[in-house]
Order: sequence, then C-alpha cells, then structure tokens
Amino acid sequence: MLQKQNDPDLVRDLNYVWHPCTQMKDYETVPPLLIERAEGIYLYDKEGRRYMDVISSWWVNLLGHNHPRLNAAIKAQLEKMAHVLFAGVTHGPAVRLAESLVRLSPPGLTKVFFSDNGSTSVEVAVKLSLQYWAQTGQGRRRKFVYLKDAYHGETLGALSLCGIDLFREKFQDVLMDNLEVEGPDCYRCPYGLKRESCNAECFEAMEKAVERNSADIAGAIVEPLVQGAAGMKMYSPVYLRKLEDLCRSYGIHLILDEVAVAFGRTGSLFVCGELGLNPTFLCLSKGITSGYLPLAATLVEEKIYRAFYDEYSTRKMFLHSHSYTANPLACACANETLSLLLENDFLAGLGPKVRALGEQGRKLEELPRCGEFRQTGMIGAAELVEDKGTKKPFAFERRVGHQIYQEGLRRGVFMRPLGNVIYFIPPLTISADEIETMIGAARDSIRAVLQK
Repeated sequence: MLQKQNDPDLVRDLNYVWHPCTQMKDYETVPPLLIERAEGIYLYDKEGRRYMDVISSWWVNLLGHNHPRLNAAIKAQLEKMAHVLFAGVTHGPAVRLAESLVRLSPPGLTKVFFSDNGSTSVEVAVKLSLQYWAQTGQGRRRKFVYLKDAYHGETLGALSLCGIDLFREKFQDVLMDNLEVEGPDCYRCPYGLKRESCNAECFEAMEKAVERNSADIAGAIVEPLVQGAAGMKMYSPVYLRKLEDLCRSYGIHLILDEVAVAFGRTGSLFVCGELGLNPTFLCLSKGITSGYLPLAATLVEEKIYRAFYDEYSTRKMFLHSHSYTANPLACACANETLSLLLENDFLAGLGPKVRALGEQGRKLEELPRCGEFRQTGMIGAAELVEDKGTKKPFAFERRVGHQIYQEGLRRGVFMRPLGNVIYFIPPLTISADEIETMIGAARDSIRAVLQK
C-alpha cells in the first residue's frame, strides 16, 4: 500500500467518517489518501510523497494550492470580519464580486444571488423560475427540460434535473416531474457525424420535447459544451445556439449550469460570453474561489428580478436563505481569483497549454483500448472501451477506472476516473512539461491495468 493502513488517522477515519460518493467498505482494503499539505498542483501525504492533482480536487482548484495572493486576500479579510449575515446587511467583498460578475457576464444578466455550492446555485435558479411564472400568471409552467446524462447537483431539486441513473434512481419517487430528453453523444453519434463539423442534428429530440410541452415548461437547463459527470461528454456549440433560439421562441427560461466549466476551464471566463449566448440564469460555483472556500452565485436577467420587486405586503420576495450566504472570506477570495484570471492576459496565455494537452492527450488514442481522446480547452478525457470497433464499454463490475486510479497513485498522479473515462482538469497553472508527465503517467497506468 502507498500508506500504512494502521496509521491512527486512517483508523479513526474508517471508524468515524462517511465520505461522499464512496463505498466505505472499500476503505477496509484501500484506505483514502491521507493528505498533509498541498502546494501548487501537488498534494503531499504524511510521508512526504507528492501526487499531481490532475482533477483540481473535484474541479475547484484553478490557480494551484496554497497560492500566496489568495492566502493574503483571506488573511486581510479575516483581520476585518470572518462572517456576517446577508439579510439586512451587506459588505464590500460581496458588492465588489457581484459588480464584477455582472460586468464580465452577458449584458442581460444584471443581478447576483449568492449561495454556497453548485447544487444550490441550480436550486436557486429553479425556484426563481417557478416563482417567476407563478407571480406572472403562468403557474402551469412547472416542468424543466434536461438532458440524459446531465448532472446538476444532488439536492432534491437539482437531482430532479439529473439524467444519470446512478445518482437519481434511489430517489426517483420523490423527485420533481420534469422532462428528460436524449442529449448529444458525439462519440457514439447515432447520425454518424463529428462534433467538429455537425449541425447538432441531435437537437431534434430537444426540439420535439419543447414543441409538445411548451405550455408546461418553465425552463431548459444544460451544462454548456461539457457534460462533466457523464464522463466529460463534449458537444458542439451549435447545440447551445439552437437551444437559446428555441427557448426564446417559446418564451421559456434558459439555465446555463457553468458550475464546472466557467473561469477558464474551456479557455474563456464564461462559455456563454465566449459564444455570445444570453441565458436567463447563469449558475456558478467551484472555481469561483479557486477551491479555497464554498461559494456560489446565480446570475439572473433583470426581468426576473423585477417580478419580485414590489411592496412587502405582496409577499413576492424570494424566501431562500443560507446561513453563510456571501461569506466575506469567500467573497474576498473570489475577488482575488477574478483579479488573477483577468490580469496579464492570463486566459489568453492558456493557448500553449491547451495545445500541449491536445498533443499529449491524442497519444492516448494509440492505446488499443482508448476509443477516443476528447478535449475542450483545459479539459481532456480518454474514454476506454473493451472493443474499439464496436465502442463497447467495459462492464461496470470490472472497475477499470478504479484500478487505473490506484496505478496512478503509484506513479505520483491523483486521478479519479468517471467509470471508464480517465479525465484531466488540472489547475490552470500547470506547465506544458507537467502536462506531458500527467498524460505519460495516465498512459502507463492504463497499460498496467489493461496489459495491452
């Protein structure tokens, strides 16, 4: 084992801790990685071994661990105030952050509602949409359209928009009644087309669903360009442009869940800004504080805000609150994160790294069991298959990804595959040489497990 299973902290962990997305019985034989500290793109265990954090600690770390400027921003705010409620009170860090987000996002988004994680940013959008329709005389609009294999969080409202059975099947009976439609699957495209050149013919399913149910639909929600938890499924921007047009033609809300893809992950600050899209709601979290503190934001169009702006006696206010809404420490960290992303052409400077990820990642396709390497900006993914010709996936029970994860640890790389998909979302501060090391370790780990 990489670490001593009888380490006192690991023993106590198994006795007292319940980890997320984990079969705890696994820890009887393969304990969790016990991390002591982190620096840059690396995690360090108690024995001093280092592991490249190629998934940015669940996609949140943008600028590396223990960043001196982010540390300083939090320390400076801590000297003033750690927290204060956000109802009837405001503070500079939140005001500055809201102003920046509005200024940097598409022009139709004018207000920011803060919460504390990706799921709640989606919950806020869903509840605002439903209450908007109720307060404007269209209360029958109660359904949301979402894509098969979509992931928008695990609170019950967000889970109702999730198209992955693994997450939702045990709660199906208590979830909202929404509309699931077949989404893009470019690797196994039923039309035999390529994402780089198609006209998003797969949009047909969404179009038909909205046409049939338009009077009952409150909104449509998607993860722009990359469906993360589905295995980093990537699709054409044409699909998003068609969806925006469809939503506008039927007067329904467009919710863009950029929780995982904003703040430079695809190469731009926001996908919607890069593509010229104008959503009704924009959901943000994860990288907003570069992985330091929990924070989320839901940006909304002015017309939504105006439907709630009235005399107190009308009871039209939005009654949704979290104790740590707009936490000053988190907002200060988010402000410094934005500053780092926007200065010295940081995002434009990602170009060579994006090219390096593509060049190195495509080498994985030389492996007999790698069906496809796909990439959007600084997100890369290799889908492993039992048979390249038929694109047959490995059986769930084989846990191919889990085996590769363990091999990666032996090579100093921390990966957490999504089933049979080995993916890479490293901190944006990774170097081209480190990208080569990352892909090389993944290649060697795949070979060690699949032995071909």
